[in-house]
Amino acid sequence: MPEKSDEVDRIVEAWERERPDLNFAPLQVLSRVGRLTRHLDRARKTAFTRSKLESWEFDVLSALRRAGEPYTLSPKQLLQQTLVSSGTMTNRIDRLVASGLAERKADPGDGRGILVVMTPTGLTRVDAAITRLVDAESEILASLSPADQQRLASLLRKLSLDFDAAGPTEF
Repeated sequence: MPEKSDEVDRIVEAWERERPDLNFAPLQVLSRVGRLTRHLDRARKTAFTRSKLESWEFDVLSALRRAGEPYTLSPKQLLQQTLVSSGTMTNRIDRLVASGLAERKADPGDGRGILVVMTPTGLTRVDAAITRLVDAESEILASLSPADQQRLASLLRKLSLDFDAAGPTEF
């Protein structure tokens, strides 16, 4: 066992004692990923709440923000970036417009189309949220050197590429 142990080490040690016939290496990795996910979820919720945003609002507004000025995308482009259904996106756009975080405008390139434009209020809130989120995520990773963070990102990318290539799956 390593010099410092965590709850996963204790759980795996108990399983190895009780079921020595199994390889518990996956638990060593994925149980920690699951635990870190819970910490990240709390950090995100705090960052978004402090910025007066729900997580779904952040998802849509951040897609608009990443598009660059004038922070405009079509509903179809928003669908592609947020991976929600058409009905869900329509509802989200309606709610963002009602709360003053986005506006609908006619698409000058398509007389029947509309564009979703982030308002200055939306921009202020999404910028505050991403700043708070990056700060919180930096704290979560503070015990790792920059080189370790890069190695971890590379390994996680390698692992996630197989899932991304397979498309959405249900467990």
